[in-house]
Amino acid sequence: MIGKEIVLYSLRNIWKRRARSFLTILSIFIGITTIFVLVSFGLGLYFYVNELTTSSSADKVLIQPKGLSPAGLDTTFKLTDDDLRAVKRAAGVYDATGIYLKPAEVKQGGKLKYVFLISYDPKKPLIMELSNIGIVKGKELKKGDEGKVVLGYSYMFPGRIFPRPFYLNDLIEVQGKKLKVIGFFGEVGNPQDDSQIYIINDFIDELYPGNNTYNWIIAKVDIGNIETVIENIEKSLRKSRNLEKGEEDFFVQSFNDLIETYSQILNVIIGFVILIAFISVVVSAINTSNTMITSVLERVREIGVIKSIGAKNSDVFKLFLFESGFLGFVGGLIGVDFGLFLTWIAKIILKNLGYGFLAPHYSPSLFLGCILFATLTGAVSGVVPAIRASKIKPANALRYE
Repeated sequence: MIGKEIVLYSLRNIWKRRARSFLTILSIFIGITTIFVLVSFGLGLYFYVNELTTSSSADKVLIQPKGLSPAGLDTTFKLTDDDLRAVKRAAGVYDATGIYLKPAEVKQGGKLKYVFLISYDPKKPLIMELSNIGIVKGKELKKGDEGKVVLGYSYMFPGRIFPRPFYLNDLIEVQGKKLKVIGFFGEVGNPQDDSQIYIINDFIDELYPGNNTYNWIIAKVDIGNIETVIENIEKSLRKSRNLEKGEEDFFVQSFNDLIETYSQILNVIIGFVILIAFISVVVSAINTSNTMITSVLERVREIGVIKSIGAKNSDVFKLFLFESGFLGFVGGLIGVDFGLFLTWIAKIILKNLGYGFLAPHYSPSLFLGCILFATLTGAVSGVVPAIRASKIKPANALRYE
């Protein structure tokens, strides 16, 4: 155990050499701040993905045509009512609905923006379950709501899309037509989704005259046998479209497949984050070790004096080990506090920019883990200098110049 006298003596030495101690603490503080920021945002992404995985989206399957352009812009490949019926006939499909996705020209005064418009059947709002969003103001669309729209979350805030926000019962110009705003959806967490406009399928021909075909088909399926259901859907669609296996001009993808792809990308990002954090820790450890070695060289005569008055090798070892560990503890404590401040500021900025899903996640284990890790890093960095100091012979130390 480290006694009270050793603790007080160490603290006096740290204060006496406060300039060097400050630089050591600064090095550890920067490393721990980096770790805290990166890990908290990494945890935030993991919890976001986990929330999606356990949400009502897990039993959804997305069918979309192949194409070279983004969804809604390529009309070479399309999905029709015949395809929708084929999907509904597949074993394990409980329900299915067609979704239109169109680029839309939106105006407010003299300002013009291009966003995406989604059209769906209000009796089967599977797109809302897939996106895991709901109405936060106003009401949802229902059958017969031609000429009415529900807007994405960002339209409620000035500066995100237009200079002025929209309110319930306002008129918004979409594709040259004035439409009445009856509601706003909740925040998805990214600018594109939160800038979307929603109408009912019965109104799509009014805004986009011509032969409209679905961009997506969303199916609600038996989640306990989802892979088999996907095979059934593919088989039914091939039969409907007169295609052989391997000639599919469509994709059938479960929500879990989408999440798995996202998770793989996330794992790569987290791996890179861990590498950066590790480099920061190594730099901090080297700096702490260098400080303690220098401290030992400067205090050789001091070590000789305290040994000559009865201090044991173990006392000298504990003295230097405590000093390095204490520097790590203080650096960790400040690093966690500063990391919390930075992530809090970043969270506000990202939310105002429309990236609400990029939010840090805090937990007691993160705070305690960073502080403990910093303390251990400091202590371990001081082990070699502490051993070296403990082995100095009093007679040689007193003659040291």
